[in-house]
Amino acid sequence: MKLSFWEIQSWFTHVDYVVAGSGIVGLNTALELKSQFPASNILIIEKGSLPEGASTKNAGFACFGSLSEIMDDLSSYQEETLISLIQRRWDGLQLLRKNLGDEAIDFKPYGGYELFLEKDELLYSEALSKLPFVNEILRPFFKSDVFSKELDRFGFGGIQEYVLFNPFEAQIDTGKMMRALLDKAVSAGIRIMNGQSVTGFHDHGDSVSVALGDFSFKAKKLLFATNGFAGQLTKGAVKPARAQVLVTSPIKNLDIKGTFHFDRGYYYFRNIGDRILFGGGRNTDFETESTDAFDLNQNIQNHLEHLLKEVILPNKPFSIEHKWSGIMGMGSDKQPIIEKLSVNVCCGVRLGGMGVAIGSLVGQELARLCLD
Repeated sequence: MKLSFWEIQSWFTHVDYVVAGSGIVGLNTALELKSQFPASNILIIEKGSLPEGASTKNAGFACFGSLSEIMDDLSSYQEETLISLIQRRWDGLQLLRKNLGDEAIDFKPYGGYELFLEKDELLYSEALSKLPFVNEILRPFFKSDVFSKELDRFGFGGIQEYVLFNPFEAQIDTGKMMRALLDKAVSAGIRIMNGQSVTGFHDHGDSVSVALGDFSFKAKKLLFATNGFAGQLTKGAVKPARAQVLVTSPIKNLDIKGTFHFDRGYYYFRNIGDRILFGGGRNTDFETESTDAFDLNQNIQNHLEHLLKEVILPNKPFSIEHKWSGIMGMGSDKQPIIEKLSVNVCCGVRLGGMGVAIGSLVGQELARLCLD
């Protein structure tokens, strides 16, 4: 990259903070740094033309975990650890709403539902038996029961008699959320450079050299918010996980409103006005979907369309208008990694598919770690 004198002076001189990644975490990191040091010079480096990964590609669920997901996690985590994780997701959602406002993110508190397929009789029975216990452990900070059972009123096909309702779940408009964050960052004087990647760095103790291909410059601090693309950075503690999504054309007389989950959160759907968004299915092919390539897995797309026809929209004609994939950051632990890699280099990654819920909080915590 051959830069002019003017470009070097205006964009790459006297840089205080470089943030790699302009997704939910990266933008919140930069905004928190700017709030602490209004005069600071902050540069965000983004490899995509839009924020790449999952921030602009997620399903727009303001959620913290379905009952079957929580049950699954109880087999891996101590009760106190899991409660703390759920509370962080809830606190992160409240921070997102506070920072941007409900109107800007098109927040719709329709509630969330979990349904169980007829073949999942064992999971269904276990969920009903564990429901009182999970409500009990979550009551201290929700102040009421989170989950209750209701008869299916949506006309789904091939499911168990009851669905589980969660009044604390909501949906947002992912595009509006990210536009609001980007607008807020630009208004604060934060510069965003798209189409570039941090290809290397060296911490000198009093500064960091940041490489963009064959060009390098110095900054005081470097912060990585690259989530699913942070595998090498974290020595394999973060694994990419591709998520497949589709959206239908408008459906006449659609009577489905809210956010919905089944099979331990591996499938999820919602209405977008009079359309249905449906995503998931990576559990049918974990190996192929452990990738950072933005391709479509046709087998999974076919599987989603089958479930859409048989379970979600039985006896209702529909057509598919949009298909895409996003890249999440997973690992052996669902706790995000927020840590110093060296004196002046930090990272906030591995959001575990809960970026909407915890992204604002992770960004805030990453910025504060960098300032310690």
